[in-house]
Amino acid sequence: MQRITSLPHYGRNILWLLDNLRQHRYKQIPQSDRIFDKNREIDRFLSSADDREFLTIKVGLILGIAGACRTDELVNLTVDNIEDVGSSLIVKITNTKTKIPRIFVVTDVGNMLELFRKYLSLRPPHVKHKRLFCTTKQENPVGKNTMGKIPSVVASYLKLPDVACYTGHCLRRSSATLLADAGVDIMTIKRHAGWKSTTVAEGYVENSIKNKTKIANQVLVGTTTSATTKTVNVSESNIPSNINFENCTNVTFNLNVNK
Repeated sequence: MQRITSLPHYGRNILWLLDNLRQHRYKQIPQSDRIFDKNREIDRFLSSADDREFLTIKVGLILGIAGACRTDELVNLTVDNIEDVGSSLIVKITNTKTKIPRIFVVTDVGNMLELFRKYLSLRPPHVKHKRLFCTTKQENPVGKNTMGKIPSVVASYLKLPDVACYTGHCLRRSSATLLADAGVDIMTIKRHAGWKSTTVAEGYVENSIKNKTKIANQVLVGTTTSATTKTVNVSESNIPSNINFENCTNVTFNLNVNK
């Protein structure tokens, strides 16, 4: 203590700062941001909300979830960054926080491609900028504040609790959580979101509720994922029009054709 008081005023401030950093270096800031569920919330909003009022919100939601996009990345997205190849959209994010460009794809799930094409067709003519998101009437690009409110607008429409907790970072966190719940590896999540460190990606895998449920079943019940074989005989007279598979992973089809 005598050594600290003998230092000049700025020296004591530096030591005080270092001491506080040492005390708080291992404390984590709790994540209050909420995330969206794919089936119950994202799909419901896309199918039920009126396009005349929520089309911009829908396209922002689709791209934000599909690409784990930050608010700034959506704001700076241009029409030249998106290539429509018919069966999907190829989206290039060139201006990122980590300076790591990345590419993601939006496939023809539900009516996602239809919504994007409808939004692009309504783009005002003779717009002087190439930003994708712009106001329909004023032709001005949509700003960061408006884009950051997309999750809260969706949550408000769906009448979800704690609307204020659906911040601009919600889309990115929801995307990473959906991947973690799907059981993908850490490197895939890291590449998808463009993180340099694996620490953040590890957190999503560790906190995945589905992963925790699987672990709980293995610990408490002793169950593990087992392989199930099912044989179906189909003849020319009883060929089904469609076959549905649910809750399946690592599925292998063996087709034996007898002439």
